[in-house]
Amino acid sequence: MTQGSDLGRGLLWCGIYLPGFGLHLLLLCLGSRLLWRPISYADVVCVYVGQNDYYYEYTECDSTGSRWRVAIPQTPGACTGLPEPVRGTECTFSCEAGEFLEMSAQECTQCAAGSYSLGSGIRFDQWDSMPAGFSSLATSLDNGPQGDDRLTCNSSSWVPQGNYLESNRDECMVSLIYAVHLKKQGSISFEYQYPDKNLLFEFFIQNDQCQEMDQSADKKWLKLTSHGEWATHTVNLKSGTNILYWRTGGVLMGTKVVKPVLLKNVQIEGVAYTSECFPCKPGTFSRVPGSSSCDSCPRDTYSGRGASSCTPSEGSGVCKARPPCSRKDYFQIHTACGSDGKTQVIYKWIEPRICLEDVAGAEKLPPSGEREPCPPCNPGFYNNDTATCSPCPPGTFSDGKKACERCPAGTEPVLGYEYKWWNVLPANMKTSCFNVGNSKCDSMNGWEVARDHIQSGAGGSDNDYLILNIHVPGFKLPMSMSSHSGTECGRITFEFETVCTADCELYFMMVRRSTTVVESWEGSKTRQSYTHVMTQNGSVSYTWAFQRTNQPSDVRRYVNDVVRIFSISVSNAVDGVSSKCRACALSGQASSSLCVPCPPGHYIDSQTNQCTECPSNTRLLPHTTPGPDACRPCGPGSKSDKVHSLCYSDCHFTHTEGNVTLSFDFSLLGSVGSLMNGPSFTSKGTKYYRQFNISLCGGQSHMAVCTDNVTDLSITDSQRERGEGANAVKTFICQSTIIPAIGRGFHTALSSQSINLADTFLGATVETTLDGIKASPDLFPQNSKKIPDVNFYYRSFEETSSCESGRSAVVTLRCNPEKSTKGEISVPSQCPAGTCDGCTFNFLWESSGACPTCTESDYHRIEGDILYVWTEPKLCMGGVSLPEKKTLPCEGVEVWIRLGAGLAAFTAVLLISLTCYFWKKNKRLEYKYSRLVMSANKECEMPGADSCAVMEGEDNEGDMEDEVVYTKPSLLGKLKAIASKVRWTLVDSFPFSKCSSGLDL
Repeated sequence: MTQGSDLGRGLLWCGIYLPGFGLHLLLLCLGSRLLWRPISYADVVCVYVGQNDYYYEYTECDSTGSRWRVAIPQTPGACTGLPEPVRGTECTFSCEAGEFLEMSAQECTQCAAGSYSLGSGIRFDQWDSMPAGFSSLATSLDNGPQGDDRLTCNSSSWVPQGNYLESNRDECMVSLIYAVHLKKQGSISFEYQYPDKNLLFEFFIQNDQCQEMDQSADKKWLKLTSHGEWATHTVNLKSGTNILYWRTGGVLMGTKVVKPVLLKNVQIEGVAYTSECFPCKPGTFSRVPGSSSCDSCPRDTYSGRGASSCTPSEGSGVCKARPPCSRKDYFQIHTACGSDGKTQVIYKWIEPRICLEDVAGAEKLPPSGEREPCPPCNPGFYNNDTATCSPCPPGTFSDGKKACERCPAGTEPVLGYEYKWWNVLPANMKTSCFNVGNSKCDSMNGWEVARDHIQSGAGGSDNDYLILNIHVPGFKLPMSMSSHSGTECGRITFEFETVCTADCELYFMMVRRSTTVVESWEGSKTRQSYTHVMTQNGSVSYTWAFQRTNQPSDVRRYVNDVVRIFSISVSNAVDGVSSKCRACALSGQASSSLCVPCPPGHYIDSQTNQCTECPSNTRLLPHTTPGPDACRPCGPGSKSDKVHSLCYSDCHFTHTEGNVTLSFDFSLLGSVGSLMNGPSFTSKGTKYYRQFNISLCGGQSHMAVCTDNVTDLSITDSQRERGEGANAVKTFICQSTIIPAIGRGFHTALSSQSINLADTFLGATVETTLDGIKASPDLFPQNSKKIPDVNFYYRSFEETSSCESGRSAVVTLRCNPEKSTKGEISVPSQCPAGTCDGCTFNFLWESSGACPTCTESDYHRIEGDILYVWTEPKLCMGGVSLPEKKTLPCEGVEVWIRLGAGLAAFTAVLLISLTCYFWKKNKRLEYKYSRLVMSANKECEMPGADSCAVMEGEDNEGDMEDEVVYTKPSLLGKLKAIASKVRWTLVDSFPFSKCSSGLDL
């Protein structure tokens, strides 16, 4: 065993073979499961073995701290002839660096010349083949849209490339596994390159139960590196069995092929001993026995594997015939300006020069060109009659052709860099050459200046990375923007072209806490310009890396493939120079020769040169001409945050239609809503989701945040929640790509590729068009409620390759009493990505919290006991409450009912009174009639009266009030009158003067 630990040689996948007393244990890690299987000696067929057919190992230490040395056959099943177990060294025993444990004698022995050892450590720095103990395990993906759609990963693995290991480039999850048993606490360190965020890269450790060790996120997820940059990663290890995993897997969603992870120089500390020494790799040697490391061969010498000395040569490992020189063996440069103010083109051989110049067919080095005047200085620099250009002092400016001048009173210098003449490399730029497979170009310049441009150099191989870097310590905003956070801090613009015959690629990267590939170009590209805007202040480096081909070769075929950069400009650089001055009217109030910044939300009045506050409910637009026009009114349904120069919604909205006014309070929905839609699948079956975060209400402090939890590991969780990470996006609407843990072997879901969809709130309205953005209600189910939808309009002015005018978004709020107050967000069914054209995004947010505020018109009363109920369907939230139930006496009826009842009662009383009156009157008349009859009867006996009428004064009881007054009789009165008339007729038909003896009335 090279590692010399208590591990056997039966490594299978992530399994390790551990010897014991008469019993062997086979540890098999299958996915996340362990299988311990006992194997008895009686189960195998014994075969005689010789001395070279076995090796020695130690058993596990017992409770007394002792162990046994046992012989392990090289071939399973061989057991006859094995030496008997003997007591081994103490468990605390170890060898020094430069020594190894000779197991036969159980003594430490010095390593021979040409080899080395670390004592209690092991190192892997040669990768011509996969070292013993390492294995590569690929996991097939079975999470596609169909159960049988499985990505075959049989060909995916980590591949040895001589000086390093190279990972896979596809979507398979491939693990590089190594198991080691430590007798004490130790550590592991390795070097790696991780240039592409579309490839996931993690390193983690499991114990002998396949349980993952506790690791912080910054130890598990590796940070991105610049192209050509090697980073070192170190993790502490616990004593006992440690199973090490390096795992990679691509996330390919329509992107180009990813760059692989590279791994080299793996070193582990903490093993008890090493049972053999490591031979020196080619190009190195160890002269004396007992070496703990190998030394590099001097220049013009070489060595083979395990060398104790180096052999003189111009080659490395093997000598080859030197070919004739050709055009590919030299390059052109421009000399620096001389004291005479002139420069010239000269040609140089590419070092180290291996070609022969004085043989048939060889090309000679071309002669130097004519001396010609040097180009002028770059803007912001001046020539003080010397051969170099110097930066203008602070407060002054120059166009590069004239002497520096001080900015006039009331102006300020416009700071930045503007490089368009390339006689020498600017002081804040550097260039280098790097190759992961060799060091031939380490001392070369990756780029060369060429008067009116800078171009990629020759390099040592076609797959070299030719690197150009510019460092910006920070940005100093103009006065007009110094009080506005969240706006543009600065921008870098460069003009370039590429001329290629192979699969060349140019990368443009930004390096802050981590490295981010901003943009890349493949193949030949015509002369064009590219601009990147910085929205966060702080130190930053920009890097251009050019690679002619990613295929290694000893022969340079594409040396004429080249990239040329004609100009580079950086605005607002804190240590920049000035080529012009800016009037204070552009930045602030003039005071002598200084520019005083205006307060937030103020602009300069060009007539008075004084700071003037923008009108209410407006915001100050950056990069606009000063004056009232710079104050842009906020849209309908929005308010102004002048401090941050943005408009926002305060969650309140009012809509009036006819005589009806609807008031909305969207605060019930929350300031930020989220939608995770999907799943979607890449062309190779990787499952992923799109997560949208939407900020509906509030200003700067309530923005939606999307973060990258894979490559942005230098910040804390609280910083990530506040959107302070280098790869965090803080805006009104943002989108992240989520890769679920299930099916990919991760413990947590991964979030990456966060983008800004909308950073400007335009307004809220029930109309379907606002500021050129059109809502698409036909994309969603029709609104069946009487309450109109409210559309929130957003825009992002950030240009993309597919959206030249930036992106826009419409969030439609719909009242739906059946939903919760938080509601549900959805995207059009025919556009599952939220957009049908890639530039305009549409969201439907259905919620009961999107219903208008309740008013008195939203409920009604039930008769009887006074009970109020909501009018169904109830389409309101909050606002007024239902009045309490009441019980009232009868007078509580309506006024007109009471009036009608009063009139009816009065009429009834009147009729009863009249009836009683006439009934009494009729009785009196009957009484008088009866008296007349009686009088008539008496007259037959006594002398008759002359008249039946009552004479005056005859009846003292009667008086004038008995006189009958005619009134319109009632029905009852009419009947009584008829009866009375009949009687009076009978009376009148008999004479009262004489009475017949037979007359009987």
